[in-house]
Amino acid sequence: MTEPIYLHNTLTRRKEVLRTERPDRVTMYVCGPTVYNYPHIGNARPAVVFDLLARLLRHDYAELVYARNFTDVDDKINAAAAAAGVPIASITDRFIEAYHQDMAALGVASPDLEPRVTAHMPQIIELIQALIARGHAYVAQGHALFHVPSYPAYGELSGRNTKDMLAGARVEVAPYKRDPLDFVLWKPSTADQPGWSSPWGRGRPGWHVECSAMIGQHLGHTIDIHGGGQDLIFPHHENEIAQGTCAHGTLYCRTWVHNSFITVDGQKMSKSLGNVLLVRDLLSQAPGEAIRLALLSTHYRRPMDWNAQRLSAAVQTLTRFYTSLARCEALPCAADVKPDEQLLHALRNDLGIAEALARLNVLRQALDDASDDAARALAKARLVKSAALLGLLQQAPLAALQALQPHIDAPPPQAALHALLEARETARKARDFATADRLRSELQAAGFTAEDTAQGSRLRALVQTTSARANPGDPC
Repeated sequence: MTEPIYLHNTLTRRKEVLRTERPDRVTMYVCGPTVYNYPHIGNARPAVVFDLLARLLRHDYAELVYARNFTDVDDKINAAAAAAGVPIASITDRFIEAYHQDMAALGVASPDLEPRVTAHMPQIIELIQALIARGHAYVAQGHALFHVPSYPAYGELSGRNTKDMLAGARVEVAPYKRDPLDFVLWKPSTADQPGWSSPWGRGRPGWHVECSAMIGQHLGHTIDIHGGGQDLIFPHHENEIAQGTCAHGTLYCRTWVHNSFITVDGQKMSKSLGNVLLVRDLLSQAPGEAIRLALLSTHYRRPMDWNAQRLSAAVQTLTRFYTSLARCEALPCAADVKPDEQLLHALRNDLGIAEALARLNVLRQALDDASDDAARALAKARLVKSAALLGLLQQAPLAALQALQPHIDAPPPQAALHALLEARETARKARDFATADRLRSELQAAGFTAEDTAQGSRLRALVQTTSARANPGDPC
């Protein structure tokens, strides 16, 4: 029997065994970006963290249903569209595509579902109607509002008292509210603002109700895991719980998982400081896999400080791993090898990344120390399969090294290149031309070609190299 997964539950403030409605299936919803700009490193951290969790869940469960939304109607989006003189879809479609591109570069796999708010207006309206019918919401001056005092458990997730809630709430204290903490479910739109027809007039949804409606539509009234950044605990997730619980009279979510904040060189990211780091700008400083490793190098519940040293360390670490893999490039991975159990144990313990990365390094050393091809094939397979759980080491080694090389102050891995050259020569002498051609292609991807002479093969650098990103290849 597979050992259980333990996750820190923000609601109970302790690490607990993950419990799911069905033993073979897990549902997870993660709050995605509001799409009015390019994603920055703060947007990337939850995407990478919950991609890691999704990989573990897919390994341990027969089925994972993972949804991550796009907020595609928002005042910031409205302002950007108005400034450009275009419909909001022109803004949101552009930045959803940019988000997809940047996250793919970081090795973030697409979730099963990517619901957009604008495609769920009927479900949002239906949810609001259910809250009104149950006495948890009311209509005032064209607004539909949730009445916070109707839900006595409000505040359990954040652990805040009334004073703290009022200080942190993103709500307007308006005269038509029955209680200052009541929050908007639906608000009227002016003629120049996006709007949809509703029983309360033309308008648009409040921020919090959107996620509750999309969860109910795609995952059911009770989900197993809800994730997001720590900044969403209050008021967003606090309000989600209130809405979902009161609308249906059921538990909203079993386990709440939140990643901590990210700073840049010790300072909070802000436009005024000019230190908002866009993912696409960072991709000019290092390959996406190095950015991913840097984002994973601190446990998800700890604050992370992003700096040049962190990224450089990730580049150096990946270079060591891929150099080890390049030495046995021509050797196929052993078949039917499973990920390392000690690494899995670390991940199952609240995504214990430090222990997992340490174990990955042990597996790399085992590959370096292997005494024959059979042992090397086994060690290589175990390293690659285990690293896949972290979203690492899945590229062709020499192509990866080529991409890493411009970002390190070290000479090219000549030993790895010559090992590949020798493997090609062996294949050619054995008249295994398919393998020889494949190995030649790998050399070309690293910027070299094999030149056959009467004295044997030798390396020759190409004037123009093939892009490593164009064809990531396969480490096995």
